[in-house]
Amino acid sequence: MAMMKVKFNMKKRVKLAQGLWLMNWCGVLAGIVLFSMGIFLKIELRKRSEVMDNAESHFVPNSLIFMGAMGCALNAFAGKICYDSLDPAKFAKWKPMLKPYLVICLLFNIFVFFIAVVCLVTRGSLESTLAQGLKNGMRYYKDTDTPGRCFMKRTIDLLQIEFKCCGNKGYRDWFEIQWISNRYLDFSSKEVKDRIKSNVDGKYLIDGVPFSCCNPSSPRPCIQMQVTNNSAHYSYDHQTEELNLWNRGCKDALLNYYTNMMSTMGALVLLVWILEMTVMIGLRYLHTCLESISNPEDPECESEGWLLEKSMKETVSSFWNFLKSLGKGNQVESSEGESPGVTTVS
Repeated sequence: MAMMKVKFNMKKRVKLAQGLWLMNWCGVLAGIVLFSMGIFLKIELRKRSEVMDNAESHFVPNSLIFMGAMGCALNAFAGKICYDSLDPAKFAKWKPMLKPYLVICLLFNIFVFFIAVVCLVTRGSLESTLAQGLKNGMRYYKDTDTPGRCFMKRTIDLLQIEFKCCGNKGYRDWFEIQWISNRYLDFSSKEVKDRIKSNVDGKYLIDGVPFSCCNPSSPRPCIQMQVTNNSAHYSYDHQTEELNLWNRGCKDALLNYYTNMMSTMGALVLLVWILEMTVMIGLRYLHTCLESISNPEDPECESEGWLLEKSMKETVSSFWNFLKSLGKGNQVESSEGESPGVTTVS
């Protein structure tokens, strides 16, 4: 027994076809939006790829680009079907393609929903990617003479200025790494020698940060060297000078930026999914109500449209039997392909 039957007369069929035609072209526009979002996200990730430690982070933008292109093609094709649906001669050539097309639409909508969920729950993977990438970027900050790393200083400085952040988790991260190149250290100085000797790894560590950590809103000139030494600066207490340096770490700043962006994109992808599901269901009703017309010569006659030809239980059962029959068919083919052994007696 067919599920969710709806009766259609000529007027309802025309309205359904026209409404679906309009929705399909809205779907084409939605596909263009998805494609544009994928390009935008890809550019944003490439801009800061040096501080990201995951080559697979482009899965989401690549998927959005693919979905956008696929959505445009599928909806344009469905729009043409809806436009020709009320002309029996034109609809006859599309009729054999509708069932395979609806299967493709179902698979496409499952993929769209999956990407929407990925966009909404991607915070965890982004956090680990950014944490490790920023850690590596800060470690290479001093390597301005090393090929492949010579632009890392500029990247980190621009990042800290743009996002008003400092370090990975905070400005104290700079105290744990040598961010000043040996090229600019005076190794004849006692202070430099003492600092290098006092460190197990032989690194020049200081309680200072790059200039890009300075907050321009600070009422006093930025203190970026001897940050924790109150006696080195007049009327200074590093625990209360909150405006001197950015307190927020760049990992949190970038994480919030990308999470908000991905959440917005996830919500838009969900809206596109709802639109595509509505179009697919409407197209299924249009297909079945046109197939069930009892008298094709009388365009005014009533017909029935339905979502599923059988009940949900029967549909699932028949689909499962179809899968099992495919498995059995493969077993028979493999057994037929084996040549039986021949024993000869002399």
